[in-house]
Amino acid sequence: MILTGEKIKEEVGKKRITIHPFREKQLNPNSYNFTLGKTLKVYKEKTLNPKIKNEVKIIKIPAKGLVLKPDKIYLGHTTEIMGSNYYVPIIRGRSSTGRLGLFIHITSDLIDIGSINQWTLMLHPVQKIRIYPNMLIGQVTFWKVDGKINLYNGKYQGSIGPRESEIYKDFIIKK
Repeated sequence: MILTGEKIKEEVGKKRITIHPFREKQLNPNSYNFTLGKTLKVYKEKTLNPKIKNEVKIIKIPAKGLVLKPDKIYLGHTTEIMGSNYYVPIIRGRSSTGRLGLFIHITSDLIDIGSINQWTLMLHPVQKIRIYPNMLIGQVTFWKVDGKINLYNGKYQGSIGPRESEIYKDFIIKK
């Protein structure tokens, strides 16, 4: 069951949902609009290898904006620290963002229960687009769970800023 905007606001007040900073004007009937942080990461190589740590370049998004090109994946992040130990967050691009051809995630719309941090966004434009720091870029919904809750405690927990893939750690054989 999806929470309404009023229920999201209520649960933020009870500290059962974390949205920091919380701005009531970003609340929708059944979601919360989040904003784009000021930092991006882009991979240095054209060909990426999941077995190694791929090097990245850090880019600060200037106030005048930054043009994204369609042949790259840009790792951005939410300005807000968000999450919940009680509800499952799911992120989506805003329809206004999608109408400009900007995907904000590729396959990772489901955020694990207990993952509380700035979330990494996987920005991929269909055509060139200018983005700005703190622009409204996506929305999060919160869903009730059924069953025993096991909180997320993975490698991306507590992230601040964009985080590149750490899939290479899955290839390391532990003794």
